[in-house]
Amino acid sequence: MPLTCLNDSVIGIDATYYLEGLLAPPAVEPLLSALGGYPLLLESTIIKQLTDLQSAGFKPHFVFDGLEFGIKDDPFGPSIASARANAVAFDTYERDLASEAIGMFRTSGSPTPAALSEFLKKTLHEHDIPFTVAPYSALAQLVYYERHPSQFIDAVYGPSELFLFGVDKLITKFDLTYQTYEASDKSNNKKLSKFVLDNSTFRWIDRRSCLEDLGRVPVEVFTDACFLAGSKILRTFPPLINPALYNKVYSFPQVIQLVLGCGRSVTQVCAQYSSDPVVKEIDYLDRYKRAVTSVRHHVVITKEGDIETLDKEHAPSDVHFCIGQRLPEELNMYLSRGMLRSRVLNWLTSGTILITAPFDGGDSAEYQTLVKTQLEPMRRQALSLLADSVNRYYQRKEITVRLWFDQEYEAKFNIKDLLPSPKNTLSGWNVKGNMIVEQRRKLAATSESLLPGSLSFAIRSLGDPVFASKTITPKSEDADKLLKTRHEIAANAVWRFLQLRGYVDSQHQLTSWGKVLETTLSASGSSKDLEEAAFLAVELLRLGLLTANTMFPGYSGAPMRGSEVDKRNCMLISRTACLGKLRHQPRGYSGPLSRHLLSYYSIISSLHASLRDLIEMSLATMFLEGHADRERSDWMDLSLGLPLYDEHSCALGVVIMTYLDELCTRDDPTLETTRSEMKVKSQSWIEYGDFPGSLDDALRLWDAVYKGVRLAGEDVQNGSMWDEVDEWLCSRR
Repeated sequence: MPLTCLNDSVIGIDATYYLEGLLAPPAVEPLLSALGGYPLLLESTIIKQLTDLQSAGFKPHFVFDGLEFGIKDDPFGPSIASARANAVAFDTYERDLASEAIGMFRTSGSPTPAALSEFLKKTLHEHDIPFTVAPYSALAQLVYYERHPSQFIDAVYGPSELFLFGVDKLITKFDLTYQTYEASDKSNNKKLSKFVLDNSTFRWIDRRSCLEDLGRVPVEVFTDACFLAGSKILRTFPPLINPALYNKVYSFPQVIQLVLGCGRSVTQVCAQYSSDPVVKEIDYLDRYKRAVTSVRHHVVITKEGDIETLDKEHAPSDVHFCIGQRLPEELNMYLSRGMLRSRVLNWLTSGTILITAPFDGGDSAEYQTLVKTQLEPMRRQALSLLADSVNRYYQRKEITVRLWFDQEYEAKFNIKDLLPSPKNTLSGWNVKGNMIVEQRRKLAATSESLLPGSLSFAIRSLGDPVFASKTITPKSEDADKLLKTRHEIAANAVWRFLQLRGYVDSQHQLTSWGKVLETTLSASGSSKDLEEAAFLAVELLRLGLLTANTMFPGYSGAPMRGSEVDKRNCMLISRTACLGKLRHQPRGYSGPLSRHLLSYYSIISSLHASLRDLIEMSLATMFLEGHADRERSDWMDLSLGLPLYDEHSCALGVVIMTYLDELCTRDDPTLETTRSEMKVKSQSWIEYGDFPGSLDDALRLWDAVYKGVRLAGEDVQNGSMWDEVDEWLCSRR
């Protein structure tokens, strides 16, 4: 139908389905899984598409999935399959079959829509496009919006699974038409495109038409057939994918006939195939009943902000067994507004921490030790902070940790053994705005890196012992004196986080590592990206992971040229550069690749996620314990104002490594003319990037980290090696 038919409508959009469309070939940036991080082109693609859609006169409202629910048969399978596909793509790339490798990277299955949901939330928020995070399934929330008497939305854009929830009509695709024309500046010979609204259409499905085409089958039969055919809610009925029964891919009409032939009863269908080993093993009938219950009585957030089940008058008392444990409504509200991510909340409600395979496969001992052992204290700290602020049921919950690389491994701990949490130690951070403003003035703070809530402001302000002593501030019992402004709340949340990480002691003075961090951040400059990269570098130093050690001996893409010392030096510098951000236009990346540095990026990414979890729990505790004013609407701004929201790729590290590696092929890589020639050549590797600016960022990051290393002294492994590498780099700048 013409897109103009949606004029003056509000369209509810399933965010996962929308992202799946953007990540499907050929639209997806092909090298996402080879670099990690957020896409370079995706933001401009989203905004252009949504701007064009809004020109049709309708308003989009996105709904994101919240907590996980139901039974997951193989939680590790997708990530393992994706990592294997990525490995094959890298093998192909190393055989100089670039075109074939690009196609393989494009279809490897990484990243998933869930991995990009925070990126999409940020993009929507920055362009004033509303969104909601559902308590559990976005589909149920969309159905609630459509059926509400106020009719919050007029139509739904999403997958056919919405039919399970009783939707009559749904939009499945927007077909946007563009007209190509040449730029007015003939010299650049550039092709441009213009959106043509009158020729644009959308595709939709009408359930009544489906019932008619299938022989006027009853709605109940159609719905049961949808369940049996398989979805994210319930796996496909095993006999339908048994080659002994169906020599070819089954068709939906066959499933309809199966249900009709068994007296319109799924119970009879399961009885007919009770001898099937998979039907018996997984108790498919029980799973079907759970799925039906979870759909009929799914949990949604109401207009008033309450958490309710659909058709609550007929909901069973044990519906939580089919969906999941219920969180306090306050936490659901923070989730729905985007202030909190769902990861730690999922751990608490499910009782399971699943550690899945990263893009590169995560085969190294260093990576596996990191996620199994070194990050465990942070995970437990985040959980204890959250659990200690909610009801006692969760404070006695047992948590199981499972790993993709050792699926027999199950480490269990009880949250009560982690209590009391550090929340009482942190409760002395209630620094008011007047103190924050005055201290910022003393620091002559004008850059974004010294805004309250930034790491630099937090650590540098405490470098003043007098100010630090004044920050020991008890919680006010006067509601009018709670922390209110965004900057007040963000600053106190980051101070709490730094104390949790051991940079600040109980008297709010900097520890020895706090002084290292202060030195490092002070030298990193005014860029937020470099500030956060420098912070991650200090964290990696403490973990003993920012080294030139051989971590991934079987992986391609390590430095290859020059002496062993040259290779070592190049490795340490490029790993440090992996923490930074490549300066690049909003276009797809087309430069060199390195599986070795992608593997190192996996270390960075896992550390980044754990640190962000801890920051968010520091923030959540302030609200749950009544330290901050809850009467507000800037929830997403609070989240964006905290450090480590964005995640960058390993592209900067790859480009810097390639530059330094290529220098080693020259007779004298230290000559000014040689370095100038190589910088010009390096620009050609990244067509849409800014190599000189990116090199400057990498060198500034190195200098900042090196200053921190020198101050840390013996607390850093192989400190003398850093001196040697810095001297080597100075002659190659």
